[in-house]
Amino acid sequence: MLKYSRQRESIKEFLMNSHDHPTADTVYSAIRVQYPNISLGTVYRNLSLLSSTGEIRRITCGDGADRFDADTHPHYHFRCDRCGSLEDLPMEPIGGLEELAKNFYQGRISGHQTFFHGICPKCLKKEQEKA
Repeated sequence: MLKYSRQRESIKEFLMNSHDHPTADTVYSAIRVQYPNISLGTVYRNLSLLSSTGEIRRITCGDGADRFDADTHPHYHFRCDRCGSLEDLPMEPIGGLEELAKNFYQGRISGHQTFFHGICPKCLKKEQEKA
């Protein structure tokens, strides 16, 4: 069990109230309002600790900056190729996907992350307004 930390709890609370899957830098900027002396390293360490214990989810999209999500239930994400936004995709997870994947892999599969990509509604609207 982790020792209680006000800063860590503030990070978790911020993530629970944030639905845009913030980066560590965004979390740091927000937490500094309440804890002006907190370091970026402390935020990174706590995000790493929280994700390793399963209290939050780390999402790696391949664009260099990991994102963080307080919703650890199985769900999918959508990433916009234009603006880089990351959103929850409101669809039920595909049942049996991990069992199916085990047929193609000799190791141990313990979970999966899936995200879809394309163009979000805001970017589509901007595109249509330019046309």
